[in-house]
Amino acid sequence: MTGKSMATPLTQNIIPDREPLDITQYQQAGGYQALRKAIKELTPEEIQQAVTDSKLRGRGGAGFPTGMKWSFIPMGDDAPHPKYLVANADEMEPGTFKDRLLMENDPHQLIEAMIVSSYATQADVAYIFLRDEYKLAAHCLKQAAQEAHGQGFLGKHILGSGFSLEFHIHTSAGRYICGEETALLTSLEGKRAIPRQKPPYPQASGLWGKPTVVNNVETLCNVPHIINYGAEWYHNLSHSEDGGTKLYGASGRVKQPGCWELPMGTTIREILEEYAGGMRAGYLFRGLLPGGASTDFLVEEHLDVPMDFDSIMEAGSRMGTGGMIILDDKTCPVGMVLNLERFFAQESCGWCTPCRDGLPWVAHILQAIEEGRGQMEDLEILEMHTQFLGPGKTFCMHAPGAMEPLQSALKYFREDFERHIREQHCPWRN
Repeated sequence: MTGKSMATPLTQNIIPDREPLDITQYQQAGGYQALRKAIKELTPEEIQQAVTDSKLRGRGGAGFPTGMKWSFIPMGDDAPHPKYLVANADEMEPGTFKDRLLMENDPHQLIEAMIVSSYATQADVAYIFLRDEYKLAAHCLKQAAQEAHGQGFLGKHILGSGFSLEFHIHTSAGRYICGEETALLTSLEGKRAIPRQKPPYPQASGLWGKPTVVNNVETLCNVPHIINYGAEWYHNLSHSEDGGTKLYGASGRVKQPGCWELPMGTTIREILEEYAGGMRAGYLFRGLLPGGASTDFLVEEHLDVPMDFDSIMEAGSRMGTGGMIILDDKTCPVGMVLNLERFFAQESCGWCTPCRDGLPWVAHILQAIEEGRGQMEDLEILEMHTQFLGPGKTFCMHAPGAMEPLQSALKYFREDFERHIREQHCPWRN
């Protein structure tokens, strides 16, 4: 790799408007070297240790250390089989499109990453659980998988070794809850997508009751580069304690919406002003959701906060997927939160009562406020719901995630809510 591509390993092969590399071009660019090194020179335990030392944290939203997640999978001759590795490619978080970028533009990177990760966890079968709407990604991945089979990188006795891997691409039925790893596994088994009780965790009892690791697409794509260049190199790419680079996105009324690979810990201000180009003419910044729709708003005082898991948490939100949604001064914050809560109410799996009945009620109250029929007491009811639907009160984190934009909007934009009620109409609608 060149100096520039060494700084942006995940997107080094991505050039706008160019077709993704085929397997010959990918290998000419250094592809599948990590797979050869892993199988010929390293043990599964050595790969797990390298990932742990790199301080790679999950890029799907929770930020759980990847090496620690892998360490829970049973290893050795007595481990139950088959074992599974699943790439969570059901990217339905509003404002997030980073995994789509990777799958459509460099599909061999993900496939190589899944083979190496399967070898490291001694998985027998690997699945990509893919969002239904990602038709182009499905086409690119299927073609790349066929090429990999043809080169002996998938199937029986990979590179002449004793390691074999069965590989499948599964298209999702299209539900937001499938982003939750146990709901994803239930759906993959052909059942209604409902989260499972934890423990047991998937590493002990996952797909069809067997040991399973579920990782996000971006998380997995880091693994070949850690194997090629080492944990210390990878960790030093970052500006923070978390290792590596991160795909950050920005959407809303900025001059250049998009997605960029930058050092982990790049500040919000740098992403917004240098890469997204700042606000469009005629619009002022009011706030942002830093990691998709299920994160708390941050405002101008937070612009110099580094975008890493711990710093954003200390600022009162979550980094989530790193896909920022920008709120401008000509967009009604009540209407924006109403739109989000309608989405979360529709996407509730319906398993537990607080989520199934609470989210539609929250949306109903917000609708009344937006239409000028709200009462000041409604704000207290909304605040009560942010507590009743918070962490520990529901079966999974769907409803608590839905409460994050609401609770922070009531904190930072309360005057906008009160103005709707006093004036009995939405001020942004004349």
